[in-house]
Amino acid sequence: MTVLVASDLDRTLIYSAAALALGMPDAQAPRLLCVETYQQKPLSYLTETAAILLDELARTATFVPTTTRTREQYGRIRLPGPVPEFAICANGGELLVRGESDRDWRAGVERRLADECATLAEVRAHLVRTADPAWLLKERTAEDLFAYLVVERSLLPDEWVKELSVWAGERGWSVSLQGRKVYAVPKPLTKSAAVAEVARRTGACEVLAAGDSLLDADLLLAADRGWRPGHGELAEAGWTAPHVTALETKGVTAGEEILRAFGSVVGPELRP
Repeated sequence: MTVLVASDLDRTLIYSAAALALGMPDAQAPRLLCVETYQQKPLSYLTETAAILLDELARTATFVPTTTRTREQYGRIRLPGPVPEFAICANGGELLVRGESDRDWRAGVERRLADECATLAEVRAHLVRTADPAWLLKERTAEDLFAYLVVERSLLPDEWVKELSVWAGERGWSVSLQGRKVYAVPKPLTKSAAVAEVARRTGACEVLAAGDSLLDADLLLAADRGWRPGHGELAEAGWTAPHVTALETKGVTAGEEILRAFGSVVGPELRP
């Protein structure tokens, strides 16, 4: 019987140097493994113990990386263990099968977005028009599906984010603030829908999930069992559900705890 494990990546399993939040003396800090480089510099890490746990998990369950990253951004990551047969990018907009985009899935996503929400062009124009150059660093779109801003977080007004959330909600879009990025994503564009398709194809008997942001809430709600770390949007909002375990652990060691939890369900507890 197949168990499907769908996990968010950034700030759930892998962490940038700024997000590690070790919170312990240097001599007690865990050894880290770099899993992503960008512009010839190390960018993302997990603990060496988490690497062992992930390698074992990927050999005993159907592990599906489930990320808001674009295909190009996901392609920079080199996770331990076997290369996943399935991966979900662009918050569910792209379903990769053995590294290739499933064209039928993408076409179906585009039809749903055209029928149910405002266009990317309208939302992007609003973002650019209302953002203040004092805190806006970059403006980007992802896979022609959604938009995001890179901001100076310390200068970003909370009121602007709240107003954007209301404006976007009226047009069928949602807003998520993750680190230095403000995402505007169509509500029909969900990780859970793509995971359900992978579960259908693999005949999964159970779906486990983990994530830290509001964009992961639908994924966690749709799973049979879920976990969220002690940091991130969901933790800040106090969000949980009866079948979702709210961990207290923060930073890169939370990723290790999530992988232990996955392993305890999939098979005998992993003890590297």
